[in-house]
Amino acid sequence: MKGLNVSRPWAVPGTLAILAVAAFALTACGSDNGPGGTDSTALLDDVALDGSSTVTPIFEAIEEEFSKANPEVGITVGTSGTGGGFKKFINGETDISMASRPIKESEAAELAAKGIEFIELPIAFDGLTVVVNNGNTWAEQLTVEELNAIWKDGSKVDNWSQVRAGFPNEPIKLYGPGTDSGTFDYFTLAINGKERSSRADYHGNEDDNVLVQGVIGDKGALGYFGYAYYAARPTEMKAVKIVSPKTGLPVAPSEATIKDASYQPLSRPLLIYVKASSLESNKTLDALMKYMFTDEGSELIASTGYVPFPPEIRDVVLKHYTDRVKGTKFQGAEVGMTIQQIMAAEKG
Repeated sequence: MKGLNVSRPWAVPGTLAILAVAAFALTACGSDNGPGGTDSTALLDDVALDGSSTVTPIFEAIEEEFSKANPEVGITVGTSGTGGGFKKFINGETDISMASRPIKESEAAELAAKGIEFIELPIAFDGLTVVVNNGNTWAEQLTVEELNAIWKDGSKVDNWSQVRAGFPNEPIKLYGPGTDSGTFDYFTLAINGKERSSRADYHGNEDDNVLVQGVIGDKGALGYFGYAYYAARPTEMKAVKIVSPKTGLPVAPSEATIKDASYQPLSRPLLIYVKASSLESNKTLDALMKYMFTDEGSELIASTGYVPFPPEIRDVVLKHYTDRVKGTKFQGAEVGMTIQQIMAAEKG
């Protein structure tokens, strides 16, 4: 994609900042034998995934096409939330854990205690989207400070008139991910300055589809979830422009603003964690992973509303996978580091 700067630094202060650039082209690494580039008769192993409902649409799309070429394979995709998915991963119930935030130190420690090694892979970019009901004619844009006033721990804001002078006397109904969600973790860090610091009196759910329905059905609603869930139904709700802390300009979430890094501070990478021991014996799992890095895999990611990586980043991630690099690189990533730098860094 012309004009992309894949070395743009991470832009959100805190333990993790976000590089929000991407494009649609990925280099194919399969063959004419179907998804995974392998003879479908050789794939008989099942694969189990669970975790972030934000990441789920990507694997639902990939599973559908992969299974057409490999009908004997069983691929199950669960949505327990990022935290819930890691719990299943730690218990040895899944081969892949889907996450919308990096693995926590405590989660990595539990895996290590059980002798479970993993490969951490970023797979796409997301612009976490703040939305309101179509009947909301006033909140076209919001600042980080206004979002903080609404969502911070202990907030008593319950009416739109309390948010900004000129907003109507209309009750606010809040919808957001449950506390097992990586989206909850990231939003609270980016908006409230501390991960997991949030008011508790909101309609929470690990299933983003439930949040979508809540916003669509409630005039006073304000919610947030992954961009793909908004992109799937853009005429049924409104995406709120976020005033950039850097430029002071209101920016709407879109494919373009995620690519050029202007949508801040709510852009982030989506991640998966692959069980290393499963790769040693499960041919289906390896074929599924390789399929993700084909042109078709990239197109499927784009079809869900998320933004695939440009070749420069895809090559780094694919090499990380083929070299079977174990452990986490993204946990505690420093401000100013690109994805390439993070994945090349040595962890202490």
